[in-house]
Amino acid sequence: MSRGFIVPIGGAEEKVRDAAILRRFLEICGGGDARLAIIPTASQLARTGEQYQKIFEEMNAKQVHVLALEERADGSDETALAVLREVDGVFLTGGNQLRLSTTIGGTPVADVLRERNAEDGLHVAGTSAGASFLSEHMIAGGDEGSTPRSGKVTLSPGLGVARLAIIDQHFRQRDRLGRLLAAVAYNPRLIGMGLDEDTAAFIDPEEVLTVVGSGGITIVDPSEMEFSAMSSVEGDDPVCVIGNRLHVLTDGATYDILNRRATPPKRNLSRSA
Repeated sequence: MSRGFIVPIGGAEEKVRDAAILRRFLEICGGGDARLAIIPTASQLARTGEQYQKIFEEMNAKQVHVLALEERADGSDETALAVLREVDGVFLTGGNQLRLSTTIGGTPVADVLRERNAEDGLHVAGTSAGASFLSEHMIAGGDEGSTPRSGKVTLSPGLGVARLAIIDQHFRQRDRLGRLLAAVAYNPRLIGMGLDEDTAAFIDPEEVLTVVGSGGITIVDPSEMEFSAMSSVEGDDPVCVIGNRLHVLTDGATYDILNRRATPPKRNLSRSA
């Protein structure tokens, strides 16, 4: 089998009236035949997992398991591992991404998620903190603002299913452009992906993402970067960065991550014809 979809969501996705993102995720997992696992580890609210379980069950998913992985020992739990080896999709809820990285990172659960996504068609989605955790280089925290500064962002290892992007969430709502620019300046091999609330990137096995949702996705492409002062700044100094390309993509737009090519939604193409 090929790689499964990777679906980072910017948080605060619509869950009631027009739950387009959650319905699309269920569809790629098999619709009425889908077997899902919810991992609410990032959240400290007891009902978070049950809330998503109810939503997907009301959408007629075949099975929805909630895996309460609260301690590192739970990452080796054989019952949880058996579920993850059988489901079609996994959904990581919001909360605190460091709870995910410190509880699940480096455990057999993380190994199964990576291996099955890469080789066995397992679809993996995460919202808010869950979206950040999908990155190999995870944004663990940082300050608001549009100017990149050396101390604006903290990076730590993430799950690593999304190896080609650094993902940030609640992007426009919390003014996070500066910390994404700083994160990309630290590692210009990767693109930066800033997801607005109620907006998702459905990244297919060919590394082409399609935007779904009511907001936008900001792509920072450093492949033509000419200069970065990240190595010479100190403290909270602003960072001079020259040559980044920036795209803002809306519902229906696509972005080819491997070839760094953006395409507008078809409705916009038809209007310009």
